[in-house]
Amino acid sequence: MLDNMPRGTICIEDIEIGMTRSLRKVVTDRDIELFAEVSTDHNPVHLDDAYAQDTIFEGRIAHGMLTAGLISAVIGEQLPGHGTVYLGQSLKFLAPVRPGDMVLAEVEVMEIDHRKRRVQLDTRCMVEGKVVLKGEAMVLAPSAKFD
Repeated sequence: MLDNMPRGTICIEDIEIGMTRSLRKVVTDRDIELFAEVSTDHNPVHLDDAYAQDTIFEGRIAHGMLTAGLISAVIGEQLPGHGTVYLGQSLKFLAPVRPGDMVLAEVEVMEIDHRKRRVQLDTRCMVEGKVVLKGEAMVLAPSAKFD
């Protein structure tokens, strides 16, 4: 993975609207196989070239939740980072991710509720500048007061 920022924690006291963080990752055949193993989702559209050729995708695609997991990585490692608790996530899948695609996962701070330590994030994944996944996340951010 190629992160644009170091891993760690940004506490609620230091988060600002408009802050963004991202990472880039090439989705490999191994990633897809491992995700199938862990999730137990062995849909042949992800694993079988011959089967996938006859689908609307005309080839194998990565699991949508594998792509969504890259958003989780940005949230859990960068913004807010370590100690963050996921409260919710909406997702809309707009285009497939294929083995070999470089995915850019981005997170942007939209709203902050300092009293409740909640942060609303705009989330998206792109391949070659095209949005393949978009959504919003609500997280509980860590606080310097409690750490």
